[in-house]
Amino acid sequence: MKLFLQILLIASSVLLVVAVLLHRGRGGGLSSLFGGGMQSSLAGSSVAEKNLDRITLLLGAIWLISIVGLGLLLKV
Repeated sequence: MKLFLQILLIASSVLLVVAVLLHRGRGGGLSSLFGGGMQSSLAGSSVAEKNLDRITLLLGAIWLISIVGLGLLLKV
């Protein structure tokens, strides 16, 4: 069980980083430094953005559950 949670934690961590980096930048900051400030003319990007939000939230929940599970296993 411990090995499964460790693998789940590593996989969800990598996928969560990728999902966060795929989000469109909303303003200045580091996203505009790397070209994120340019306007994109993709049609239907709001649907893709909503789906990406859902995927990111799901990955965050999986990451949190694996962290709590590993913490409880290591405490006992």
